[in-house]
Amino acid sequence: MAKQRTPDGPPPPPAVQKLRIQYARRGRLRHSSTRDFGRALERALRRSGVPMAYSAGFHPHPKISYANGAATGAASEAEYFEISVTEQVDPDAVATALDEALPDGLDIVRVVEARPGALADLLQASRWKLRFPGVEVADLEVAVAGFLAADRIEVERMFKRGMKSYDARGPVEWARTGVDDDGCAILAMVVRHTTPAVRPDDVLSAITAATSFAPPRSPIATRLAQGIWSSETESVADPLAAD
Repeated sequence: MAKQRTPDGPPPPPAVQKLRIQYARRGRLRHSSTRDFGRALERALRRSGVPMAYSAGFHPHPKISYANGAATGAASEAEYFEISVTEQVDPDAVATALDEALPDGLDIVRVVEARPGALADLLQASRWKLRFPGVEVADLEVAVAGFLAADRIEVERMFKRGMKSYDARGPVEWARTGVDDDGCAILAMVVRHTTPAVRPDDVLSAITAATSFAPPRSPIATRLAQGIWSSETESVADPLAAD
């Protein structure tokens, strides 16, 4: 019987600390994918000298865990990931070093030491802002009212296993129209995290399907927050507050 191959050398140092990190994706970097960010992050971790913990085996990789990244094309002020390190570090120092090593537009917001529990369990809903250039706010208000009046609106999206239909109305807890400082029509909304995830473009597709609303171009979507959903206050709470 052939011997089982084992990796050479000693095992990697154990992780002694886990950090939770919030970052923003701004400007032209909103077009970067989660994979693009992962590559940029690994380069930044090496440059900044963060003592990363690595997996064992033939192909060790840094212990990084991503949670509920926004779709490519959406800006965000509230993206999250976790890293494990082999030495006790100062979270504020890591935040400064990583922010300096990442390209402009991928900005570290804060770093905290993680408490027990899964970060994904704390990300229950997202608060979004959609900006509609060239749209009258009155027209947007009528369209959103028609969307909210429906109990269920099916949309379709292509997944790895083919086209799938799902409800884009149910996960929307609230949606409100208004104008920003530049007088542009905006839609603010809170969307609960479901499987499959309902994205801002899904909500727009549902609004279009339920009404005659047809914006001249796609809105600019920005995730303002994600975290714990409270039905009592109708708000999204900070997922890192307990840390």
